[in-house]
Amino acid sequence: MNIDDLYNYYLEQEEPQKSCLLALRSIILAQDKDISETIKYGMPCFCYKKKMFCYLWTDIKTKEPYILFVEGKLLNHPELEIGKRSRMKILRINPEEDIPILFIKSLLDDALNLYRNGVILIK
Repeated sequence: MNIDDLYNYYLEQEEPQKSCLLALRSIILAQDKDISETIKYGMPCFCYKKKMFCYLWTDIKTKEPYILFVEGKLLNHPELEIGKRSRMKILRINPEEDIPILFIKSLLDDALNLYRNGVILIK
């Protein structure tokens, strides 16, 4: 991974998406000491013990940032959208409103527990 590519992803975003994505990045990285960040498919990817667990991206049409949970199908939250995906689900974040930090932390914890508890195997 080229660290410049990672930083450039955030720097190239327009406001208020940039600030929203940077805040989401901080929330995700602070959730667990075993979370690392890289770039996959041109977007920030967060791994738990080197296993991909979520991404940050922006909807092309609406410009809304969202968190994509890799194993979203195993998360049962009505706020998560599956769309046309079979495995992943997303949580849209309105960059014009306060970020629901406690809810996001709870969702991240639920997702991480899939890995911590062995539901998703870590190599």
